[in-house]
Amino acid sequence: MKKIASFNVNGLRSAVQKGFNEWLKNCGYDIICIQETKMDISYEDIDMFYSQGYKAYWHCAKKKGYSGVLILSKEEPKNIEIGCGISQYDDEGRIIRAEFKDFSVLNIYIPSGTTGEDRHAFKMKFLEEIYPWFKNLIYQHKKLIVAGDYNIVHKDLDIHNPERKDNPSGYRPEERAWLDAWFTELFDDSFRIIKPKEKEFSWWSYRAGSYAKDKGWRIDYQSISKPYGKLVKDFQHLRDIRFSDHCPIVATYDI
Repeated sequence: MKKIASFNVNGLRSAVQKGFNEWLKNCGYDIICIQETKMDISYEDIDMFYSQGYKAYWHCAKKKGYSGVLILSKEEPKNIEIGCGISQYDDEGRIIRAEFKDFSVLNIYIPSGTTGEDRHAFKMKFLEEIYPWFKNLIYQHKKLIVAGDYNIVHKDLDIHNPERKDNPSGYRPEERAWLDAWFTELFDDSFRIIKPKEKEFSWWSYRAGSYAKDKGWRIDYQSISKPYGKLVKDFQHLRDIRFSDHCPIVATYDI
């Protein structure tokens, strides 16, 4: 069995100050995918989490204090692949994949489009261009888990107020249609395999007491390539872990 966690920490140094390292030391997960490290290459340190028993593999953004993904693994991967080969996305530090003997784990941070229409257009272009890349990747690495912050609500069940009409990025029809295709053609939703009708969230706005009122969105996912959904044995949203506006998501796989 492998326990794989994914967590948008919204700034790794901030999370460390809030107790991230102590949580890491006690959690015992085999692999942890971190998004939004917000650490540029000058802070990258392969030994940063060595004392907690993890090897660290980074993909930092060129822009300081922005984006960035990190894979922590107790087992040393046989290969690490950084980026997708499209420079405008790779410069933002959004993708890293760790290949093991029998499976691969890819950590992804899909762009947010909430800062304006230009950025939403960038997000949609990213989704359009990354989809065929994933189709090819699955062809090469059939047993693939894609963990991360997708920044998209999939179903009405995945948002506290599905009736909203203001059309925010993250809940627009074109994004949700992209996830429909993703979960129809390429992957299964690890959470929905275990809890097909549960309403659980992974992100809460800092505004208006959203967390206390459980007014959240489910925008963090672990996807497993078809037809390996039967390998998912458990899934949890660790709602009580509050190092950022996201919570960790943890899946157990029979790998």
